Amino acid sequence: MKFWLLLVYTGLSTSGFAQRLATLEVTLPRSNHQQSAPVQVNLAGLTSLSDSNLSLVEVRGNTRISVLYQIEKTKERILHWNVENTDTKTTKRTYELRLGVKVKTPPTVKTVDKNGTLQVQANGKDLLQYNYRTVYPPTGIDTAFKRSGFIHPLWSPRGQVLTRIQAPDHYHHYGIWNPWTHVLFEGDTVDFWNLKDRKGTVRFAGVVSKTNGPVFSEYQVKQEHVAFKKGGKEKVALNELQSVRVYQPGNADYYIADVTINLTCASASPVRLLTYRYGGFGWRATEKWNKDNSEILTSGGKTRKDADGSTARWCMVQGQLDNDYAGAVMMSAPTNYNHPEPLRVWPETQNGKGDVFVNYSPTKNKDWLLSPGQTYTLRYRLLVFNGRYTHEQAESSWQYFSQPPTVSVKRK
Repeated sequence: MKFWLLLVYTGLSTSGFAQRLATLEVTLPRSNHQQSAPVQVNLAGLTSLSDSNLSLVEVRGNTRISVLYQIEKTKERILHWNVENTDTKTTKRTYELRLGVKVKTPPTVKTVDKNGTLQVQANGKDLLQYNYRTVYPPTGIDTAFKRSGFIHPLWSPRGQVLTRIQAPDHYHHYGIWNPWTHVLFEGDTVDFWNLKDRKGTVRFAGVVSKTNGPVFSEYQVKQEHVAFKKGGKEKVALNELQSVRVYQPGNADYYIADVTINLTCASASPVRLLTYRYGGFGWRATEKWNKDNSEILTSGGKTRKDADGSTARWCMVQGQLDNDYAGAVMMSAPTNYNHPEPLRVWPETQNGKGDVFVNYSPTKNKDWLLSPGQTYTLRYRLLVFNGRYTHEQAESSWQYFSQPPTVSVKRK
């Protein structure tokens, strides 16, 4: 479905269509292999008109094509839309912000609160699920392995599940999740990752907001990184604000999910994330993948044979799923600590058949001190797809993530 195409006005002059408030020119420096690119512009000083009095159109010669947009209201109003990059020869795209009645469309990307989860859906399809209710391990397994605050399932655009939780070999693995393994806090070494050690955990602590719309849906949640102290006491070491923004799929074959993690010390005590070989943003992949039917590729050209311990801007995992092929590119923002980040990648011999696990671990080769009063941000993008992706496609997608298209504004 072409999400941007609503109405086409042919042969109308600029004045005949509606009053133009501004011309927005988007520069596309490279091919994005016919994927949409999210763009945005600040409306401050541009217009104070309400959303219902604005329209956005793309200009193609004498043709005006109505474009779906979404206005994010934070401290300022930010206009968001997606640029469909279907023509690899076109480096610039022109849009007009106009005075006119906004086309009324129901939100097509939405977050639904259901049975202890937040489910992100687009056009009636499930894309990902955040679990805020505590999930317990199977009967007979130590309840220390219980956990909340993780993504599972992550679905491919065609509905295949790409994640796994509570595998018998690692009951503490929870789909896509982000605990730290070796942490110095108030004189104790805490492990928020290996739950069986009973030194710590990460817990859901509340929903902050949910946003639905035609361009993206976003949820924001609070999570607590809890240290288990002596005598059965607990203390929160880190507060986390996690935002997950899922963009409207440009077609049936891919979608984008941006994950932003903001960490702050929960008390006057600093937190030192100590050097360790894994910890941070991890993905335990579907049990259907093994060394024979899946592949791993990084921005540095590493494969599963040599990716572990390397650094990467992005890491792609893809493989056979029933009669289809699917996967995801995990991208690390250049502003992240220790970027390009070190990777933890399981070897082909893992569990005999070669189960798949990949992890961005910025503290794999050096400590990270988190001081009270400061906010520390990690940003990741997941490009989730069906079909096979190449190194060129993944690299181009990361370039658009790290350097979004520029938008120049001309009033009227």
